[in-house]
Amino acid sequence: MVNIGFGIDIGGSGIKAARVNMDDGEFVGDRIKIATPQPATPEAVAQTVAEIVRTAEWTGPVGITLPSVIRDQVAHSAANIDLSWIGVDVRELFNRHLDGREVSVLNDADAAGIAEVAFGDPRAREGSVLFLTFGTGIGSAMLVEGQLFPNTELGHIMIGRREAEHRASSAAKIRDGLSYRKWAKRVSRVLNEYERLLNPGVFIVGGGISRDHERWVPLLDVDTPVFPARLRNRAGIVGAAMAVAAHLTP
Repeated sequence: MVNIGFGIDIGGSGIKAARVNMDDGEFVGDRIKIATPQPATPEAVAQTVAEIVRTAEWTGPVGITLPSVIRDQVAHSAANIDLSWIGVDVRELFNRHLDGREVSVLNDADAAGIAEVAFGDPRAREGSVLFLTFGTGIGSAMLVEGQLFPNTELGHIMIGRREAEHRASSAAKIRDGLSYRKWAKRVSRVLNEYERLLNPGVFIVGGGISRDHERWVPLLDVDTPVFPARLRNRAGIVGAAMAVAAHLTP
């Protein structure tokens, strides 16, 4: 019998979900995606999550990621979603909209990082690893011997007068009309700062733009090896499903 879970990945532009085979991290059936409501308030997002669960005809526990620091199932930040998330009891919110079923909510990059450890590049399980997701912002997951140090927000480190993610997210690439070569220079500057502060053994880069890794990873000017995430943009959904299957409540 196949062990199936369900994960939902809430981003600044889209909310994605899928059934996940918990034995190999592969999707079971098609992914569902709905645009993130604007403004992305807690009630509006929770209603969209409920709509996705109904569309999927899923009746079991639900794992959910947020672009937010999550401690004791309370949101303590709000990156690329509405600031009204700060201070919200996210477990109560989603429980209420999902008829009281079990939910686990965690930071989106942390979810992607634990998924990569479980089902992705073996290097994610060895030594010190900085896992980064490039999307609407820059998410980060710090891993040591495959264990997560949760809720890092390295996309908000200041590089000069601007936050790292405002310089070098994939959204910044689109916003500023950058070629991969010019964008890679910005990413390199960010990674150089992470090297200076943290000295990771490797960088693993994910997010949707990692599908095109061959167009920009070789252009990076950094001393630390950089590898594309094997799960690409699936990792957040997979990590969310893993979290609720393990009854995690960070």
